Amino acid sequence: MSKDKIYVAKLGKTVGLKGDLKIYLDTDFPEQFKKGATFTTNKSLQLKVISFNKSKSVIKFESYEDVDVAKKLTNQELFTNEDFTKENCSLENNEYFWFDIINCDVIEDDIVLGKIKDIHRYPVSDYLEIATDEKLIEKKLPKNFLIPYLPEVYILKVEIDNKKIFTKSCFEILENS
Repeated sequence: MSKDKIYVAKLGKTVGLKGDLKIYLDTDFPEQFKKGATFTTNKSLQLKVISFNKSKSVIKFESYEDVDVAKKLTNQELFTNEDFTKENCSLENNEYFWFDIINCDVIEDDIVLGKIKDIHRYPVSDYLEIATDEKLIEKKLPKNFLIPYLPEVYILKVEIDNKKIFTKSCFEILENS
């Protein structure tokens, strides 16, 4: 995942005649779509927010205030970067940005189980996709496995600065994957 490119939303069809667009958020931080915020599209356009209505899921950008001009943005994806995200998004206790969690080592009882490769969002919980450590693959364990991100059940401690996550009962998940 690039430090300069974090996917946060997709633009849908126009709404009304003044350039408003439907927006489909893929972020836990809608507050980052404030007036004046800038995003990059998958077509390398720089878009500056004029207005965002969270309840109606519509957004309007500077220089796209006309419906015919705004239609050119339909189906484009919006991206931000790590610095903007850290400045404009507040985390609660035991919450972390996905880009900080990716590539953390997963450790249980002084054994490195693997490295976090991706995070999957499912209705019940988020799951950490782990690329199993080579030493464990040599012992015929699966190359990848999933851990439910349930701090009270599986996650003992997260050290973002050291890129380490300490777990319990996850070796059993690996063995049974």
